[in-house]
Amino acid sequence: MIPRYTHPEMGGIWEEQRKYDTWLRVEVAATEAMAATGVVPEDAARDIASCAGVRAERVDEIERTTRHDVIAFTTAVAEQVGPSARWLHFGLTSSDVLDTALALQMRQACGLILDDLGQLLEAVGDRARQHRDTAMIGRTHGVHAEPMTFGLKLALWHAELRRAVGRIEGAREVVSVGKISGAVGTYAHLEPEIEQRVCAALGLTPAPVASQVIQRDRHAELLSALAITGASLEKFAVEVRGLQKTEIGEVEEGFAKGQKGSSAMPHKRNPIGCEQLTGLARLLRGNAMAALENVALWHERDISHSSVERVIIPDSFITLDHMLRRFTTIVRALVVHPERMQENLDRSRGIVFSGTVLLELAQRGVSREQAYQWVQRVAMRSHDERLDFKALLAEDADVMGVLLPADLDRAFDLQRQLRHVGPIVDRVLSGDTVSVPAGGNS
Repeated sequence: MIPRYTHPEMGGIWEEQRKYDTWLRVEVAATEAMAATGVVPEDAARDIASCAGVRAERVDEIERTTRHDVIAFTTAVAEQVGPSARWLHFGLTSSDVLDTALALQMRQACGLILDDLGQLLEAVGDRARQHRDTAMIGRTHGVHAEPMTFGLKLALWHAELRRAVGRIEGAREVVSVGKISGAVGTYAHLEPEIEQRVCAALGLTPAPVASQVIQRDRHAELLSALAITGASLEKFAVEVRGLQKTEIGEVEEGFAKGQKGSSAMPHKRNPIGCEQLTGLARLLRGNAMAALENVALWHERDISHSSVERVIIPDSFITLDHMLRRFTTIVRALVVHPERMQENLDRSRGIVFSGTVLLELAQRGVSREQAYQWVQRVAMRSHDERLDFKALLAEDADVMGVLLPADLDRAFDLQRQLRHVGPIVDRVLSGDTVSVPAGGNS
């Protein structure tokens, strides 16, 4: 069953009927190319092109006898075309049709994934602008680190999603390749010009070299790109789940009127959407691994990849389509609690400014080691005794023997700490990048 968040067209690309319709497109393009070069009669090409299609049910019925899907397909077409069908599939091997048609399906599916990514980028960008200056605590190792903004976190997602767009676009180019080169890729029965004409008609690039099949490193690259995109969504989803913990309570998935969180506990509002996305990302990674296993085939071809691809390619596209569309819905409905973010920022009683105090002391001639010792001593007391860090510093003879009260105030100035964050968010959302001078980063 297609998940309810999935674009209906994505499921349609991978239906059996669409598959046979796409095979027929390749067969028609091939006979038309052969007619144009005098290989088959023009009237035969017209007869084949006039075929309105074959019913998937009829192909399946024939296949129960032939045990060969392409022969079942060509037989079903021949039933409609008549005598001209002797020119159908002329000089072709099954994989000429299968792989070229699969390229068309994958290219179309990539287009839908890119549309999904565009929608998610827009949603994340909108929320990043909204929370550009919403202060929160940053966490490393799950522990309070230094202040940041929620907009910065979302900008990080936005930049990662743009990289996903680049990967999918690149992978789409890699798999948009066709072949009409025969049983072992030698063009023994048809001239290379036929392949060029077919690919041009279908909007594909001819494979520069092939065996019986288009090489599966291309498909592995695509499924890896899909899996990496899923891994990014998992990363974002895990962050939402973490921030929705009761003890943190800074962000939560939208909870609709009438929605229920638990059959036993009426108070529950769980991050179920993000949890589901986390699980589905594992599926994509497993499929990518299977695609990598498909790269190695015996000699010019075996069919160990074929049965796997019938599952992993449609499923990966349908799964990621669902994930992207669902996470877009989650982002748009995300409930953000700035007051809780500020509350959590204040919970550590100011010790998150310890690094700034350290630098203030170092700037005034105190060795880093000595400054670290002084600041850590006060910070540990603040933590253990639950006392205000700044107040303790103001009472410390070592620290205040070097710093003025104004220096201490500056070290605890949140706006000064965050002064570069807004421009970072703006830079990311505008699509600008930071240039590195030649030789400046080795």
